[in-house]
Amino acid sequence: MENKDYKLGTKVVMKKKHPCGGDTWEIIRLGADIKIKCCTCSHTVFIPRIELNKKIKKILEDVN
Repeated sequence: MENKDYKLGTKVVMKKKHPCGGDTWEIIRLGADIKIKCCTCSHTVFIPRIELNKKIKKILEDVN
């Protein structure tokens, strides 16, 4: 995935699983750094946009 424009509420699947076992994340803040929340355990993480683009496996749904 390269240079994707994300929206708030978009759910994405990451290549690696979170330690809780979930691999689905929801985008909850946009900017140079993107804040994502694990849909399984609600853990939140700030990740640079460039790094997120490399780690995304697929986009599940776009809200709006």
